[in-house]
Order: sequence, then structure tokens, then C-alpha cells
Amino acid sequence: MADATFEDGREAPLNLGVEDAEDLKVVSTLTQDAVFPVTEMSWRPGEHRFALLINRFRWEDRAAAERRGRPFERVQSMLVFDNVLGVASQGVDRADKDVILSLLAVDFEASEDGAGQVLLTLAGDGAIRLAVEALDVTLKDVTRPYLAPSKLAPHHPE
Repeated sequence: MADATFEDGREAPLNLGVEDAEDLKVVSTLTQDAVFPVTEMSWRPGEHRFALLINRFRWEDRAAAERRGRPFERVQSMLVFDNVLGVASQGVDRADKDVILSLLAVDFEASEDGAGQVLLTLAGDGAIRLAVEALDVTLKDVTRPYLAPSKLAPHHPE
């Protein structure tokens, strides 16, 4: 019996849980270049939950798409943060309902007691900061993959 490989799971929808900073790095990589309308952010203080409905590029499928010469894909996913005590943002105009945001990275700054700050860095100098009492994050694909409208993989100049 052989160990599972990364390619074995590429066709299955993602459903990942995060409980530490190392796990969050994986989610950050998988959600890099995800786009979402400003209207698809939800902060529920009574439930201590902040959620985003994102259209994420399927980084886990990029190599297979290139190898097979087929178009790149995106998929709608829920990115949910639990145990959230507060939310702050900069450079995000919630009043402009037509704004599309692009997620660049998700990072965690821990404090000594396990609590800390989750920082969602957005393109264009925007950011969302979540004060959390513990790191508890879920990334779950909620639709079937679809062709990326641009037909291109995101690219970041070095």
C-alpha cells in the first residue's frame, strides 16, 4: 500500500480545518488570489464568526491543467473563522457594493495565551484584521470547479 500523493486529491472538493499557524500557511497558499465581492463578507458577532464566500484559483490543480493543456479552474469556497472577538479593516469600502477584493495572504500573529490576530492581506493595500481567542479556521469548497474567466493562472512579478 502506497502513501497518498498530492495529485490523488486534486479532483475532490477541499474541506480543511486549521488549528495552528502551520495549517494556516496551507490555507493561505490555497486561497492566494481568491476574489470576492465586498458583499460576500459576513461578521456575526453573536456567533463569534467571520466568513467569506470566495472564488479561489485551484492552485492544487494548476500543474495538472498545464500538463494536460486544459484551462485553469476556480471554485467557490467558504473561508470561515470561528472564535472571532472583533473585526477591523482598512482600505475596504463596504459602502461600494460593486467592489471586488482579491485575497493575497492569510497570516496569524499569536499572543502568549493562544489568542492572537489573523491578518487577511488584500490587493491594493487593503487588510482585514480578526482578533481571535483561538485559531479555528475552515476552508470548504461549496461548488464544482468552473473555468477561470481569464483562462490564465494568477501571476505575481518578482
